[in-house]
Parts: sequence; structure tokens; C-alpha cells
Amino acid sequence: MTEQARRPLPHDFHPPVPAFTVVSDDVSAGATLKDDQVFAAGNTSPQLRWEGFPAGTKSFAVTCYDPDAPTGSGFWHWVLFDVPASVTELPRGAGTGDFAGLPAGAVQARNDYGTRDFGGAAPPPGDGPHRYVFTVYAVDQEKLGPDADASPAVVGFNLRFHTLARAQLIGEYENPEGA
Repeated sequence: MTEQARRPLPHDFHPPVPAFTVVSDDVSAGATLKDDQVFAAGNTSPQLRWEGFPAGTKSFAVTCYDPDAPTGSGFWHWVLFDVPASVTELPRGAGTGDFAGLPAGAVQARNDYGTRDFGGAAPPPGDGPHRYVFTVYAVDQEKLGPDADASPAVVGFNLRFHTLARAQLIGEYENPEGA
């Protein structure tokens, strides 16, 4: 994926909102993802924590998206919403399908692997570096509206109208030719 061919981020099409901060013990901005966040190696959602969101926040949503996937529509690796406003950190591995580490009431919708969990990075060999955009959305209502059967597009549609602020952390991963 050449630099000029990189696709826009999903929220580039949404109205601008204030930013807040998300950090991770597992993902560093602009750095290569650790093996734990790679599909074939660890397939483990990273630890994330956030601060500086607006006082009116009633819940959070967390997504991981690869805008550089060769699909024409990117690739959703994780879609989590209805995280209570009192929760400001997710532990490493919270995105497993068994909901361990997730707060009560949180909803994981199907990712583009077709599962309700975090699916790690898996770019095609030789496709160049892909960006993995971890986004935390501060949401203006306790329940976003969709259920666990919603597609990432439906969740994104609802987030477009209910996001108060947004934080993002972008890591990269490349599967070299022949790897």
C-alpha cells in the first residue's frame, strides 16, 4: 500500500468533534503492532485507557479499523459499544468473545471476520504497511441503539449522530512478501 494510496479514516466523513486522549501499554502511535495484536500470532485486543472526554459523556464505543485493507471499504477488526461512562480503561484481552474484562452491558458487534470479538491484524503478504486505527468515541447516550447483530456500518451510522468527542491511536502492521 503506497503512501499516496492510503484511504481516509472512517471519521474523516463525520462532522468534526473535539478530541480527547487514548493511550495503551500495547500500541504505540505510528509503531508496529506487537504480535499479540496480530491475527495469526496472538489475536488479543490491546489494553486501552482514555481521559479528557466531555462531561456529558454517557457511554463509550471502541473500534479498530484498517482503512488500507484491499476491500474497497476497509476492514473492521473490533466494534464495541455501550461501554458505561464510568469505565475509562479496558484490560488487554477484553475483546475476546467471552466478554471477560468487559463491563456489564457492553456490546460487541460482528467484525469483518464475522465474529463478535477483536480480530487481529492480517494484511495480505506484500501489501505494504496497513494502519490499525483504534478509536474511542464519547457518546451522548447510555445505549447507542444497535444490538450485537448490527453491522459495523450501522454502528458507525449511529456514532455519526451521537459522538461528542473522539480519541484515536494508530499502529501499523505489515505482512512482508512470502511471510
